[in-house]
Amino acid sequence: MPLAVQALLPFIALLGAALATAGCGLGPGSGVGDVKLTVTRDFGTVPMLHRQLDDVTEADTVMRVLERNADISTIYGGDFVQSIEGLEGETRNGEQFDWLFYVNGVESTVGAAAFDLKGGESVWWDYRDWSAALQVPAVVGSWPQPFLDGYEGERHPVAVECLGGGAACAEVRGRLHDENVPLSSASQDAAIRVLVGPWVRLRADPAAAQIERGSQVSGVFAQFRLGREGYELQGLSEDGKPSRRFGPGAGLVSATRRYGDPPVWVVTGATAVGVRSAAGLLDAADLRDHYAVAVERGERTALPSR
Repeated sequence: MPLAVQALLPFIALLGAALATAGCGLGPGSGVGDVKLTVTRDFGTVPMLHRQLDDVTEADTVMRVLERNADISTIYGGDFVQSIEGLEGETRNGEQFDWLFYVNGVESTVGAAAFDLKGGESVWWDYRDWSAALQVPAVVGSWPQPFLDGYEGERHPVAVECLGGGAACAEVRGRLHDENVPLSSASQDAAIRVLVGPWVRLRADPAAAQIERGSQVSGVFAQFRLGREGYELQGLSEDGKPSRRFGPGAGLVSATRRYGDPPVWVVTGATAVGVRSAAGLLDAADLRDHYAVAVERGERTALPSR
């Protein structure tokens, strides 16, 4: 483990890295329901493990479930996941690679052994370069979570905010309805919000506006830049630099979070065509194991892009 990571361990713990003691046994406990365990590398592009678990009990934590289902090693007395299936955290060409985890698509604010499972969660471990984005507070790859079961162990209302999205708003509501997600009639402080509309409207929202400030701020590997003909969508590479320029009809589905507020999903594009295309991505087939997704003329691009 590089010294840079060692120095950042306390900070990483607050941002959802895999910190926590493995924990001593509390007994098997009673069953709590199925839990989905996913292990990938390189921003979800390389699958390593997908498993639906039906043996999770009330005594289980994220760390315990991982230990039972994968070959792992830890350091610092079991406080930090160093490797999964032989893939170790390291510094490579000046870039930092480590294991980070999400529960229901939200970066955890507690360590893996401190995160108790209640059943129904989607747990996703990903090995990635975090040089360009130490914090990626929310991702879209666990759809339909966090809308079904909330995050951090609590359910939250879900509100769709239509900001000039037109027909795309109805499609977004329909996609959530198909997943049996109840929608709140009005936005609430505790609600997980889904913003639907062209970027020129969404950028007024403080959470969404973070996207214009780059991946280090928003955790989203995409940006909207103002050009001669209006806003245009750019995909960012793993180092947080522009890597692809999309046309005016492109759409984006991404998620972010501002401070301790609930996560915010963004369904947007530079034009109405882009917003409608983005709304059509809201299903597991298009979003699974992706941090964010852009779409142009029916072609999906997982973000970060290469």
